[in-house]
Amino acid sequence: MTIVIPEQALKNDGMVRESREMLSFSPKAKEMLDHFAEATEEISEVCLRIEITGRSKEGFQYDLQFIEKKDAKEGDVELEVEGMVVFVDPRSAKYLEGTTLDYEETLMGGGFSFDNPNPLWMDEISKAVAEIIESEVNPAVASHGGHVELMGVEDGRAVIVFGGGCQGCGMADVTLKQGVESMIKDHVPSIAEVIDATDHAAGTNPFY
Repeated sequence: MTIVIPEQALKNDGMVRESREMLSFSPKAKEMLDHFAEATEEISEVCLRIEITGRSKEGFQYDLQFIEKKDAKEGDVELEVEGMVVFVDPRSAKYLEGTTLDYEETLMGGGFSFDNPNPLWMDEISKAVAEIIESEVNPAVASHGGHVELMGVEDGRAVIVFGGGCQGCGMADVTLKQGVESMIKDHVPSIAEVIDATDHAAGTNPFY
């Protein structure tokens, strides 16, 4: 089945691109998804949810999980791929266009992998913010054992998450406003606000 990326997701960065298949499964991935879904007895209506949770020099980092349909998050893009309902995080949608989910067997076991043809960032503003975080912000918060990742840029707002010692830290708001936001806005004037989307309650080793 061909799944076309929704027009809304295509226009999130102000660009209009030709619609094409967003997501497909390799035969092995479909086989393993069906196997794991059947084993998930506690979920009555099994759906797959995919989110890009980070980026590195090696590529995208993903969160792949089975959920109840009712547990999909607000704004998720809903697809049907090979008979399976798939929810995609809205900020991740345009970066999954043309992606194939595969399953690879290795000597150590097996696991899912993504063949994703997209660049880490599609627009110049996001690229600029990501570069400032890498070159200016992360060296500054590294002394606290922390790091910052850019999740996306929406309407002049940069959405970030804290990790390491900054996740759950009682001084995170101060770090955000007096440090991270200031550095980003100084270097990228088109950014009006920096939003912290961190799940601070899940922090396991906060600095303060």
